[in-house]
Amino acid sequence: MPDRAKGRLTFIVGGARAGKSAHAETLATANPSPWTYIATAQAYDDEMRERIALHRARRGEGWVTVDAPLDLTDAIEALPDHQPVLVDCLTLWLTNHMLADHDIEAECRRLTDALSRPRGPWFVVSNEVGLGIVPDNALARRFRDAAGRLNQQVAAVADSVLMMVAGLPLKVK
Repeated sequence: MPDRAKGRLTFIVGGARAGKSAHAETLATANPSPWTYIATAQAYDDEMRERIALHRARRGEGWVTVDAPLDLTDAIEALPDHQPVLVDCLTLWLTNHMLADHDIEAECRRLTDALSRPRGPWFVVSNEVGLGIVPDNALARRFRDAAGRLNQQVAAVADSVLMMVAGLPLKVK
């Protein structure tokens, strides 16, 4: 059972371009700075480098960025108490582990365990990938299934869950 006396976990899930990151930033910055942004993206091409640059520019001053494309659990466990944290995003982190051929179930368990003990206001972003058609290949189906299971695990330990739809937060939990 999560220790809610020390912190709160808010899980923000939704589709692509639904406003998840911007809303999570708004929630995080409602707390005193400094704010920690744990980034899971890796810039393998120019388009992704541009996306990362836009996210950094939008955040502005007061943010400390920690890059954790694979070591997200360790980055979370190393955080100071009471500090607002935004993790963006779990589906990129999951992709990184799948491409590295890591034990997905074990990594997800480790991460969920760390997230179940928030030591401050923590905000975690993930994509909801299960609302579309069944993917046509095994890797995409494996990813969709793993992301769905991870989202369920994180939602179970979260204090609150928000679903972003067209830039609007809907309270789920």
